[in-house]
Amino acid sequence: MDIPTPTRFGVSRTDLHATYLLPDPDAPAARPLREGEVRLQVQTFALTANNITYAAFGDRMKYWAFFPSGAEGWGCIPVWGFAEVVESRHAEVATGQRVYGYLPMGYYLVVQAERVNARGFMDGAAHRRELAAIYNQLVFCATDPAYDPALEGQQAVLRPLFTTSFLIDDFMAEHDFFGARQLLLSSASSKTAYGTAFCLARRTDGPQVLGLTSAGNLDYTRGLGCYDEALRYEDVQTLDPAVPTVYIDYAGDAGLRRTIHQHFGPALTYSCSVGGSHWEALGGAGGLPGPRPELFFAPAQGKKRAAPPPEGWGAAGLEQRLGEAWSALMQRVNAPANPWLVIHHAQGAEAMRAAYEQLLAGRVDPRAGLMLRP
Repeated sequence: MDIPTPTRFGVSRTDLHATYLLPDPDAPAARPLREGEVRLQVQTFALTANNITYAAFGDRMKYWAFFPSGAEGWGCIPVWGFAEVVESRHAEVATGQRVYGYLPMGYYLVVQAERVNARGFMDGAAHRRELAAIYNQLVFCATDPAYDPALEGQQAVLRPLFTTSFLIDDFMAEHDFFGARQLLLSSASSKTAYGTAFCLARRTDGPQVLGLTSAGNLDYTRGLGCYDEALRYEDVQTLDPAVPTVYIDYAGDAGLRRTIHQHFGPALTYSCSVGGSHWEALGGAGGLPGPRPELFFAPAQGKKRAAPPPEGWGAAGLEQRLGEAWSALMQRVNAPANPWLVIHHAQGAEAMRAAYEQLLAGRVDPRAGLMLRP
């Protein structure tokens, strides 16, 4: 049986349509381990619209920096998934252990294991020390209370997105929803948006939650049951422009953003930029009526909440609150009569390219969760 040549999926940093298979820099033949290093073999990973956001904001938010491609002009998009320790030169990390975390779209990843404990370890590689710590953590599946081998697909697809959703909900509540009577969420059928709507719907004292989506995804979005109302993008101007409103932007569509700012004007109390699922329509935010759009960076809110009381909840408190919300979401996501998510599996470079191109073009069924194997 032929063993595939280890590669990584590369994307042009200036043209997201251009892709290329790069030699895997962390393959055993390419890089022997140094003391303290661990080689992971990527098993499975999720690919979602969130990964398109990583690419669209690759330079601005340093997402290209996590897994340097080694090739001028090409980047490796980070993904969330599972890997196995296949080689270790760290006494506290054994081969055969399965881990969950931030991975490249490829076969291997070499990490510098630091701060090892029963729950996992950090990648302390020099190029990652200045990057957000939340992305540098590898979690041992065997000791992860949120891990269920039967739900690996749901975890890889939804867990990182839902962490962002949970923190957006917390951020909004912390600021008393900026005095708004309604929250307007774009790309409402996306997993990060409906995760936020799910958290908001669990509150009894929050404002109304409205979702904006395409005509093709309208029925699905309404069927989720977590929005007070779901509208087509072209219907946004039918909303009362005098109602105090917060806009939470998961689409990144500059034209839509301008329409909303112009429609609500002074009634727009806050404009929150989260994602770029409409990546081809990204644009500047200068010269808009109302508040200047503010970029939401989930690791900053997570760091704030993980701080010791009274400033934060402490790491254990954050984990407990997030875990409880995650459990509630999983019950709804996996409801037998109407599941919100159906996992689809595929393997190989061509499947990876096809899935990426479908996401880039916005052609993926919102109910689908893509799990890929190198």
